[in-house]
Amino acid sequence: MSISPPEVSSIPHVSGTDSSTPVMINSPVFVSRDACDPTQEGGETQQEGTEDTNRQQGDEAEDDGKFRLPKRNKTSEAWEDFDDLEENGIYYAICKHCSKKLNRGKTKQTSSMWRHRENCSVRKAKLRKAEQQTKINFQQANERFPTVPSLHTGKFDMESMREAAAHWILMHEHAFTILEEERFNIMMKRGWPEWQKISRMTAKKDCTQVYEIEKKKLKNLLRHVQKVSLTTDMWKSKNQKIEYMVVTGHWIDGNWKLQKRVLNFVHIRPPRRGVEISDAVFKCAKEWGIEGKIHTISVDNASNNDVAVRLLKDDFGRCKKLLGGGKLFHVRCCAHILNLMVQDGLKDIVDICENIRDSVDFVNKSDGRALLFAEIAQHLQIPGKKLLHDCRTRWNSTYEMLNCAIKYKEVFPRFQVREPLYESCPSSEDWEKVEKVCTILEKFYTATHIISGSEYPTSNLFLPEILKVKKLLDARVNDEDDFVRGMITRMKLKFDKYWKECNLLMSIAAILDPRQKMRAIEFAFPKMYSAYEAQENITYVRKAIFELYDEYVAMATSGSAGTGCSLNPTSEIVCPPRASADYWDDLDEYCGELESDEPHKSEISTV
Repeated sequence: MSISPPEVSSIPHVSGTDSSTPVMINSPVFVSRDACDPTQEGGETQQEGTEDTNRQQGDEAEDDGKFRLPKRNKTSEAWEDFDDLEENGIYYAICKHCSKKLNRGKTKQTSSMWRHRENCSVRKAKLRKAEQQTKINFQQANERFPTVPSLHTGKFDMESMREAAAHWILMHEHAFTILEEERFNIMMKRGWPEWQKISRMTAKKDCTQVYEIEKKKLKNLLRHVQKVSLTTDMWKSKNQKIEYMVVTGHWIDGNWKLQKRVLNFVHIRPPRRGVEISDAVFKCAKEWGIEGKIHTISVDNASNNDVAVRLLKDDFGRCKKLLGGGKLFHVRCCAHILNLMVQDGLKDIVDICENIRDSVDFVNKSDGRALLFAEIAQHLQIPGKKLLHDCRTRWNSTYEMLNCAIKYKEVFPRFQVREPLYESCPSSEDWEKVEKVCTILEKFYTATHIISGSEYPTSNLFLPEILKVKKLLDARVNDEDDFVRGMITRMKLKFDKYWKECNLLMSIAAILDPRQKMRAIEFAFPKMYSAYEAQENITYVRKAIFELYDEYVAMATSGSAGTGCSLNPTSEIVCPPRASADYWDDLDEYCGELESDEPHKSEISTV
């Protein structure tokens, strides 16, 4: 059956138009003959539907043919709570909350909408309900600040902002006037329109209040601590030109992790006698309520500290019996002793260090000079990035500067040829002395780095590191080089001054390492002392450790030992940066010889 092609119907008549009125139709309308055949079933209905479609398209064509202004987008925030409505040419706004109809007039203004928006009781009730809901404040997994809650309400709280501002000032040591800066307040206002300017006097009061709150928390924490060790050091403020003594408390928490807190900064006027230091430390301990919990106190090796420790030993002993009869109370700072030894060794190259320091400053002072220096180093195929500055008061920083500068000793003369203003170039003889010094100081640098660690236990590492320093000094004290021999002699005198007597606490800490036990001192003492002194010191340490054990047994029996340090199975054990076998040179060989010669074991080694 063939299908005849459709024919185009005539344009339908549109009411309200005459023959001269143009009617625009987007596309022609095709009607099949079958659809227009009235003899077919349903033909009449199809014809009526077609006429309706044509009429609708004609109406659309009439509307599209008229000139209309484009509707402007609704930019006002008031439309978030209203719907638009037009009736008989009049424009209305319907409130989405209470369904109230507002007449917008002919000008279509939003003033009435804003007024109703601020006073709508239904909207206010919904906002109050929304403010009571909590929002999730995602924090990092290693969040260091527990004061920041993980959940908070969306409501702006100026009181919390003032507290946060006080913490910010204290943490970063900002001036109180930073909160009065104009741009800072503009920034805060843009983020939170409810922000109120904080004056410097208000900031000072808030910081003081934060300090008192944190102090109260720390006091509550120290109530549950059984033993606290103190460290003191002098600190000088460059801006105020005032010297302070900082007192720091150290203890082991319930998870067997080392904790430390700065307890006080005390201003002590010159001449800073021992009795004044003693009074300041005891007053600080009494203020925190730990005068009966002091275990040890670590100080540097100044003479006034020796007097202060002797007085404090008597004062704290009256509050509570000191452990070990006070034999462990005074702890000399091991790192400070190493520092004194190194300073004596560096005396012969003070001028050389100054020349190298000036050279580093000269090169790094200008980008052009640094680039020229790097080009010369690259031409000589010397690896490395740049020279290091040092801190004059830290010998290990000076060692790092010298050790880095040695790599570029061939670059400095070539740099001097190309830079006429450079006048502090070290000579070849100076570099030879620096190399000799750095070879010796490497052992001191490693020892200081290990015993100064804070992420792993260090008490059992002191004795093996000091033993290595002792062996180095003994091996080089009769060196053929006059320069090295003179430097080692001065350093050895300083070593014997502070470690000639047996350091009881350092020895006990090494023995309590279950891998070594008594063999630690049986191996180390003969290398540090004469045969008679070594045997005498071993006997002294063995007697002291048994007395210490008896005291702990008595405390446990009387129930005064406390249960503040219970082992948490989830606690992480952090190991030192090197393998344990590296800390004791030749100890394994000594143990092998001891076991092969005689199967004798000391009493404590069988525990």
